Amino acid sequence: MTARLRVDWPACQGRGLCFEVLPELISLDEWGYPVVEGEVPRELLGLAREAARTCPTLALRVVDAP
Repeated sequence: MTARLRVDWPACQGRGLCFEVLPELISLDEWGYPVVEGEVPRELLGLAREAARTCPTLALRVVDAP
């Protein structure tokens, strides 16, 4: 299974917690909003799910890649 991270932009408030949990795949733009890079490798899937769980506005989700 291949997964991706999806950001719900209207819900995201740019707090950066996802970046703290998963800096391997998430960087922050100049306003503090996440920039997600590529698909989630199998070895980072657990951290990707944790990043989604820690988002205070539930703006980050792990979804199956097409």
